[in-house]
Amino acid sequence: MHQCCINPSILSADFVNLESELARIASADAVHVDVMDNHFVPNLTIGLPVVERIQAVSRLPLDVHLMIQDPDRWAPGYAEAGAASVTFHVEASAAPVKLARDLRDRGAKAGMALRPATAVEPYLDLLPEMDMLLIMTVEPGFGGQSFLDVTLPKIRRAADAVAGSGLPVAIQVDGGVTEETIHRAAAAGATVFVAGSAVYGAEDPDAAITSLRNAAQKALARD
Repeated sequence: MHQCCINPSILSADFVNLESELARIASADAVHVDVMDNHFVPNLTIGLPVVERIQAVSRLPLDVHLMIQDPDRWAPGYAEAGAASVTFHVEASAAPVKLARDLRDRGAKAGMALRPATAVEPYLDLLPEMDMLLIMTVEPGFGGQSFLDVTLPKIRRAADAVAGSGLPVAIQVDGGVTEETIHRAAAAGATVFVAGSAVYGAEDPDAAITSLRNAAQKALARD
């Protein structure tokens, strides 16, 4: 049985108190950091200087998700800052294989993200270059959206392709992940789950992480 990972998104945290907000998710597997540039997506969040400070104070590894134009230029800087993994959108990258190798050369795991409407099949040949495949389960850009069940068949196809390849590529889902939806994503083959408001909107974020992890493990155990 696969082990699942819960990576809470600080997009839903209190940005004025990020260090104390990190302490509230101590049982998480990593902290998901959303970087948006108001070009690739219609929202503006944080950039490299803030991520560098988060890296300096976080006891959790950083799972950086770049929703930006020109990741080929900017993504390696996040690996150099110490992020454990850096995920870029394949729709925005001119040379995804080169970029993935650049990230790995700098000590980070390389992740490739796909918007809900982006087919996974054209990119399956790139799996040997990747450590993680992120299937967006909402349109990227804003937190608090509802899970798109239309992405479940794509998650299944991606998971089947990874299983068939024998490669240790994680399948991550991001968007609308709650106790009510996480079992569907896990049953489809996802193993890494990004949850924002479901964690930081809870009275006890650590307890919410445990509940999400238990729900995902139950679905994976039935697989």
